[in-house]
Amino acid sequence: MKDFTTASLNNIKAPIETELKEFGAFFRESMRSRVGLIDLIARYIVRQKGKRVRPILVFLSAKACGEVRDSTYRAATLVEILHTATLIHDDVVDDADTRRGLASINAVWKNKVAVLMGDYLLSRGLLLSLENDDHYFLRCTSNAVKRMSEGELLQIQKSRQLNIDEETYLKIIADKTASLLSTCTEIGAASTTQDPERRRQMRDFGEHVGIAFQIRDDLLDYLGRRSVIGKPTGIDLKEKKLTLPLIHALTHGSRSDAKQAIRIVKNGAKQKDIHWVMDFVKSAGGIDYAIDRARNFSDLARNDLSLLPDSPSKHALLEFVDFVTERES
Repeated sequence: MKDFTTASLNNIKAPIETELKEFGAFFRESMRSRVGLIDLIARYIVRQKGKRVRPILVFLSAKACGEVRDSTYRAATLVEILHTATLIHDDVVDDADTRRGLASINAVWKNKVAVLMGDYLLSRGLLLSLENDDHYFLRCTSNAVKRMSEGELLQIQKSRQLNIDEETYLKIIADKTASLLSTCTEIGAASTTQDPERRRQMRDFGEHVGIAFQIRDDLLDYLGRRSVIGKPTGIDLKEKKLTLPLIHALTHGSRSDAKQAIRIVKNGAKQKDIHWVMDFVKSAGGIDYAIDRARNFSDLARNDLSLLPDSPSKHALLEFVDFVTERES
């Protein structure tokens, strides 16, 4: 299996390196406020710089469909502001202490400030679009926020009932994860082309690659996330999340083992039980099945790009599909 590192992501960013450098200043400026505390937190957010996957997708999609323009920078800023706001709110909900190696906003300034900062960022994103008549961008991102909320709430509901089937699982991850990635690719394309079919193709690409991304992420609980002593941590199992490997195993494994697995998850999986569930999932073909499904969606994503003209940005998007499907962390 390929070992994708930061160097791989750097290769993907190569066609848009100049745009990403300019984006940093655009993003910082979009968060400015006359309120000193907001500016202080905004500077702290900039220090928490992540991989910037979503702006990367916006710029690559834009450049694969035309020439980058000012509206492309606004599109990238909108999705990054939206993503940042959701992360801040997520940290409050999860009572998280850290984010990207630094103390989380709620850990430093407490929950009330963190929630208000998240709200401020959401409003800045809305105003950025409205002030520039980017109504198409606003419609796409508003739909993504709706889907993300619905997906999260559906997962909470189903996790309590422990009755998620594959169709429901795919809907949850499409809404929670793929919706924002598909927004990135769609509004990136929309910033450089008026062709509705091209925009649709890029939206589908983001949706398919987003689903592949989340299936792979869920697989890492079985394959990649390991404790200091090298044993699987079973984070999802401890949080009573039924993901595709286990869902498949529950359907195709022995009925008695399936009932035992559900009992373990329902009662809160202890470390000694996690290994049994891991073995059950593997023996029932859950891991291999999830790997195949991630590859299926990756193939769909590659096919979505087939009608794009050849360009460095198109090749970078294809490499991004590989990055998503084969990543180990």
